[in-house]
Amino acid sequence: MAHRKRASRTVTLIAPVVFLLFLLGMWWVTVSFSGIESWRLPSPAQTWQRTLTLATGSSFWNKTLVTSGEAIAGSVLGALVALPLAYLIYRSPLVSAAVEPFLGATQALPAIALAPLLVLWIGYGFWSITALCALLVFFPILVSTVVGLRHLDSEILEAAQVDGASGLTMVISMELPLAAPAVLGGVRNGFTLSVTGAVVGEMVMGGNGLGQVLTQARSNVDTAGMFVTIGLLCVMATAIYILVYRIERSHRYMISQ
Repeated sequence: MAHRKRASRTVTLIAPVVFLLFLLGMWWVTVSFSGIESWRLPSPAQTWQRTLTLATGSSFWNKTLVTSGEAIAGSVLGALVALPLAYLIYRSPLVSAAVEPFLGATQALPAIALAPLLVLWIGYGFWSITALCALLVFFPILVSTVVGLRHLDSEILEAAQVDGASGLTMVISMELPLAAPAVLGGVRNGFTLSVTGAVVGEMVMGGNGLGQVLTQARSNVDTAGMFVTIGLLCVMATAIYILVYRIERSHRYMISQ
């Protein structure tokens, strides 16, 4: 069993590296033998040089912190609204009947279409971008949490009630821990989307983060700079995804013990 776990861990670490090297190889081959101009598709070497140039400037990292702050604030705000509402939908047939038919409609609205309204209501800057992130985060967390709560084992809950669990005790000690895998799955997907919301918001509503860097790079036909910025955004989203996934794995391990 221990040998299998070590082998699985090794595969988990090596597989992404191998896939990344494969993508880099395909990128290099495409640039080297296709004749595509560098302003359309820069080479890995050109992109690396641009990375070093941007990394030496404090402005780039300051903008990264701004985008990260907007994404984190939007994630927290979205979760604070989604989790209580999900529990209300789970507990109250009236709330469920009133709210659920409209949840799908909220996803039909593209984020870029909501941005002008948020500017009118909140104004330009940090809080309007945070609100946009929260809207993107809200739906995945809400749906996953409702699904997780509705699929709880009724026999376990009934046994807990027989033992005297009720009200807040039931929520904290039984319902939320049992639904945690589904909740964390929604958090993982929602928090990842917050990075998208932050960048879209900065590009549409004005901001001082990586969305502004992308806009400037596009205006300057700085394709390598766009690659670097997009790559950093991917790293940020991946880091959030892995962090929440590790928390989810730890919770599953604790439950299994």
